[in-house]
Amino acid sequence: VPGGVEVPVETDDIDHFGNRRLRTVGELIQNQIRVGMSRMERVVRERMTTQDVEAITPQTLINIRPVVAAIKEFFGTSQLSQFMDQNNPLSGLTHKRRLSALGPGGLSRERAGLEVRDVHPSHYGRMCPIETPEGPNIGLIGSLSVYARVNPFGFIETPYR
Repeated sequence: VPGGVEVPVETDDIDHFGNRRLRTVGELIQNQIRVGMSRMERVVRERMTTQDVEAITPQTLINIRPVVAAIKEFFGTSQLSQFMDQNNPLSGLTHKRRLSALGPGGLSRERAGLEVRDVHPSHYGRMCPIETPEGPNIGLIGSLSVYARVNPFGFIETPYR
């Protein structure tokens, strides 16, 4: 900068867990229910304009099929939905604590580089560096550490620094 002071600019580390937000299963299902409710609202509004005002009852207006279809779509076709591993209690617990960087709003196996797959210092106490699958998903799927928890904002908290 001519005649001025050059100030170093720090860029955010995109691999730092402080800059990554987790979308929990509850949040994903909530989004699907919201989609189904908006479809149901559209159907109700359409029926209110076409049917006679005297003959309208809640049973004739409301049809829950769009909500049910949205939930079934999530559990049936989503990349993030899978049958729970119930071989033994430990495998079931591990399956419930699994984290994935894949899926809608995430990365794809093809465009995920080595930096994303590597262990980052911010993973300490938050994500197990050992428990990750071998093969194309290495580093993209992991597990929460023992004392890690997800706060209401979607960030992983740990008692350690």
